[in-house]
Amino acid sequence: MLLAVIPCAFAEGTLFPARGGNSDAPVLVVYSSLDEPLARPMIAGFQAANPDVAVRYEEMLTGEVHDRIVHETDAGQKTADFAFSSAMDLQVKLSNDGYAQRSDLPMSEHWPQWANWRNTAYALTFEPAVFVYHKPSFKDRKPPASRAEFVEYLKSEGEAVYGRIGTYDIERSGVGFLFMARDQEQFGDIWTVIRAMGAAGVKLYSTSSAILERVADGRFVLGYNILGSYAADWASRNPNVGIVLPKDYTVVMSRIGLVPQAAASPELGRRYLAFFMSKQGQEILSRELQIAAVSPEVSGSNTARTMRALLGAQLKPVPVSPGLMVYLDQVKRARLIARWNDVLRMQ
Repeated sequence: MLLAVIPCAFAEGTLFPARGGNSDAPVLVVYSSLDEPLARPMIAGFQAANPDVAVRYEEMLTGEVHDRIVHETDAGQKTADFAFSSAMDLQVKLSNDGYAQRSDLPMSEHWPQWANWRNTAYALTFEPAVFVYHKPSFKDRKPPASRAEFVEYLKSEGEAVYGRIGTYDIERSGVGFLFMARDQEQFGDIWTVIRAMGAAGVKLYSTSSAILERVADGRFVLGYNILGSYAADWASRNPNVGIVLPKDYTVVMSRIGLVPQAAASPELGRRYLAFFMSKQGQEILSRELQIAAVSPEVSGSNTARTMRALLGAQLKPVPVSPGLMVYLDQVKRARLIARWNDVLRMQ
């Protein structure tokens, strides 16, 4: 569905005019880390149901979403009506520190308990960390399906795969750090995996696309802990990209939505959040954005409901709770990154 788009002269971002044609329509302001082209189907669906509302979409980095809301609120200014970010820790910090307001919505009491923190911060997506692999490189054998198999593959292939493994640089990638921190909690032998990747000349990147591009063209044979939503999108367009949800355990992260305490139009923010959580909004998420839906009302392969039915306890969602803020502890963060670098350098 096409949207009329006007670049904002008065602020960074993109303005989607109200469909009803009213130039004085109220404007919903969204701060989001999701790429604007990916966000368009959700905006289109929302405006189809709310033709009296214009939307100003401001795309920024996850840290910028947090910092801008804090800065504007502390300065006594109004801020976004809705914030959507993949930095789970920073979103929960906004909620915990009083920068988000309570949103009691039609789906609130039906939302999974792990995905709702006091009706202020809601997990809206269900995105596993996966192994990705170059299919032609595995035509004669199965790709690794667990961390133990991953290590065994690297050791058995030796020089043949040296420099052809990719994962996130946990110093520069927020989601990469989150996945590594959860690995350390879930898997007592995780440093054996990191050591094996170091010995295999692992390459580190801050973005998913840099790794997936190299898996797709065969420069890499494997990618470790790659965000499943991006992997699924690449696999849908590149037949050489394969995906494995590790059978020992699969960490699942989520993008979190909230209405800031200092929102200029909190009722519009809640209306957008309610649409995001509705059956229609979650279906747009899973079918058009290729990001798995959280809502228990939505069925289909690209949903938490189906994944849980198939994989059960293998899935380890990151709960939306203040426990996430441990990843913001600078001492603990520095300690984990230092050990990561030391183990990789030792090889």
